[in-house]
Amino acid sequence: MATKVTMPQMGFDMTEGKVARWLKKVGDPVKHGEAVVEIETDKVNIESEALTDGVLREILVTEGATVPVGSLIGIIGAPDEDLSAIKAEAGVAVAAAPATTVAPATTVAPQAAATTVATSTAPVVVEGNGRIKASPLAKRMAQEKGVDLKHIAGSGPGGRIVKRDVDAALPMVIVPIITPSVAAPIAAAPAPTVLGPSILKEESITPTKLRQTIARRMTASKQTVPHFYVTVEVDMAEALALRSKLNALVDEAGKISVNDMVIKAASLALTHFPSINASYADKVIVRHGAVNMGVAVALEQGLITVVVNDTDRKPLSQIAREARDIATRAKNGKARPEELQGSTFTISNLGMFGEVDSFVAIINPPEAAILAVGTVRDVPVVKAGQVVPGKTMKATISADHRVTDGAEAAKFMAEVKKYLEEPLRLLV
Repeated sequence: MATKVTMPQMGFDMTEGKVARWLKKVGDPVKHGEAVVEIETDKVNIESEALTDGVLREILVTEGATVPVGSLIGIIGAPDEDLSAIKAEAGVAVAAAPATTVAPATTVAPQAAATTVATSTAPVVVEGNGRIKASPLAKRMAQEKGVDLKHIAGSGPGGRIVKRDVDAALPMVIVPIITPSVAAPIAAAPAPTVLGPSILKEESITPTKLRQTIARRMTASKQTVPHFYVTVEVDMAEALALRSKLNALVDEAGKISVNDMVIKAASLALTHFPSINASYADKVIVRHGAVNMGVAVALEQGLITVVVNDTDRKPLSQIAREARDIATRAKNGKARPEELQGSTFTISNLGMFGEVDSFVAIINPPEAAILAVGTVRDVPVVKAGQVVPGKTMKATISADHRVTDGAEAAKFMAEVKKYLEEPLRLLV
């Protein structure tokens, strides 16, 4: 039975998307879970996967065209299946979009297969349409940094140019942005990076689509949501000691970060405070029946939020693996639509940057709150009447005063603090 390929929705405020690139041609076999088309949104480029096995029979929206969410953009079916009914429906669904049927793959010239081409500097893999084979992130980085992809050798699958290849080609003064959800160990804050002298120039640049979206949503949040803030200081000595013991028992992929522990602590605390695990929309407060944790991830072009579902019920080790996996795929444009939406609470962690004592974050609508986490610092603390070395971390909740109030937020933060200072609770 024929299956529709539709424009996915990646975020509650997404109304349309652009077909950036078809990864399959008409006539190509497709397997369930295989990437079929690359979609560009205001937030991120993402590869949309097939929901069934079959053959890509029709491409109804050409590359570069923008259509509303839910629009039919392609059809997957059996090689000899009658598509007249579903195509008639497509004529209504995509009436406002340029609908074009691409010629079958059998008519494509032999040179359409990917070939390796040598340049004066490095080998580059070129696709049949003449485009250099590179990930969406690598293309954007190269454009923003003025790097010519023709002179970069790809180290990804099939010779594809990926982020690390562009990083290697950049001048040494460029410092890559670190993803908050996959923080490096913070037993001791790293020394700040010192850059050499640089020449500034006055210029005007057009913000990326992601930056424009951030500007629009954050401005709306600050203008319409009455924020208030509550900060606590957490003794992290026990949490770091437990983390060290747990990480000695697992492989690299299962390593637990401080942020993973914060995710688990906040998730457990949210189960006791349903008004904070909530959303405000159309004068109605919606208390969510699940804890789906949004984790802020820094990309070169801006900030996005990836989502780990049911974090109150998952063990710490599973949260660590999932958060790392989703964040990595999001940076490479391979996150799935459901991994970029549906969060009920968000954590933004700048602790890995070493010198961020504390900060406040802007609420991610329509959520009721966001937690901002700073660096674990070596500080003197008083225990049993004695001043001794200690490790503390500050965390600040930004909350929507239409949904909750200061007393409840303070109790919530006290609960988060308790879980982190008695970290064995995170394992129960």
